[in-house]
Amino acid sequence: MTILVLDAQTGISGDMTVAALLDLGANFEKLQQVLATLPDQQFQIAVSRVKKNALNACDFKVTLTNGAADTDHDMNYLFGEKAHHPHTCHHEHPKASTEAHGHEHHHHEHRHLDDIFRLLDQTSATDRAKNIAKKIFTIVAEAEAKAHGVAIDEVHFHEVGALDSIVDILSVAVLIDDLNVDQVIVTALGEGYGEIRCQHGILPIPVPAVSHIAEAHGLTLSRIDCKGEFVTPTGAAIVAALKTAEQLPQRYKILKSGLGAGKRNYDRPSLLRASLIQATGDQCGQDKVIELSTNIDDSTAETLGFTLEKLYAHGALEAWFTPIYTKKCRPAYILSVLCKPDQQEKLENIIFSNTTTIGIRSREVFRRILRRHQLTVQTPYGDAEVKVCEVPDQEGVFHTRFYPEYETVKRLAKEHNLDLPGLYRLVQNAAENA
Repeated sequence: MTILVLDAQTGISGDMTVAALLDLGANFEKLQQVLATLPDQQFQIAVSRVKKNALNACDFKVTLTNGAADTDHDMNYLFGEKAHHPHTCHHEHPKASTEAHGHEHHHHEHRHLDDIFRLLDQTSATDRAKNIAKKIFTIVAEAEAKAHGVAIDEVHFHEVGALDSIVDILSVAVLIDDLNVDQVIVTALGEGYGEIRCQHGILPIPVPAVSHIAEAHGLTLSRIDCKGEFVTPTGAAIVAALKTAEQLPQRYKILKSGLGAGKRNYDRPSLLRASLIQATGDQCGQDKVIELSTNIDDSTAETLGFTLEKLYAHGALEAWFTPIYTKKCRPAYILSVLCKPDQQEKLENIIFSNTTTIGIRSREVFRRILRRHQLTVQTPYGDAEVKVCEVPDQEGVFHTRFYPEYETVKRLAKEHNLDLPGLYRLVQNAAENA
């Protein structure tokens, strides 16, 4: 199993990710071929080597040829006292390095999510690459919609809809598809502090879109003792779309590594390291989770069912009820929840606000978990998602096992009026023969 590790201790953005993947060995010629089919060709790309704190890193730069200016690297504008120039239209910086800023006289095409999807569909990228790019754009769109209080289809993407952002995100998707990794591990996202100037004025770091993405997808942030924006909405969305785990194997070999450079000049350089690793020894991973539990003897069945649904919707890994008898022989339930440490307080508050309990127990537990990744297979009735796991036998030899995702199979069964067991076997056979 080949695993991609994105070491974002000093931030992540769209162009940094492209640079790191290229430095890692992803196919640049394939990327050029796909970008050449993008309907809007008002851009140029360049790959070069730069020095960051004496480290040799790869730089990926998108230059727009449509007259749009680039002030995203103007440190005085972003972090100084310089007033907003009346002829500069500054965007919401969905990435740290190549955001487009057009002059007042230049027409900006405000694209919606559907418009961007149509652009992606016209390229020669593989279906998998297109789906990855669409997933990244959707995550950013959901965050921007929440930040501005509008529906997702009302979001005008003059921020992430900027051409250079489209190039960055499509490039990431093409290169990830080319590397064909089984897992993507991201331990934490290093973020700075302070404020940054954007189109909507002075905003705190992390900016709202990054905060919303981290909240919605359970991303872990790590504080960098340096003023500046190190994690951009595009960078956070890339992690949210690709990450399958956040814990490294106990033992592994580094097969290749690459270094992508950010373009803003902070006191601490912004660098993204990408590594291809191979786990050795026990192929099972281990992570630490929190187990919450509480006894409930006076909540209604409807309330308990609603609480369980809400816990899952807000990040619970597992949640269940166990029937018990409490004092005075009252029939009751133990509500148990497994969650990531950073989700504990949120889920405790859900339990307190939706049940009658007045106390919750908690403890740290460790899980031995199988390595897994998602696979999309084609069937006569449409695409289906399958979870692929490496399962050890009694001798410790690992074998691949396929688990069709229930929701996908259920949807296809309803759409085509098929029986669930037969369709389940069909999807499993398709995965085994893929």
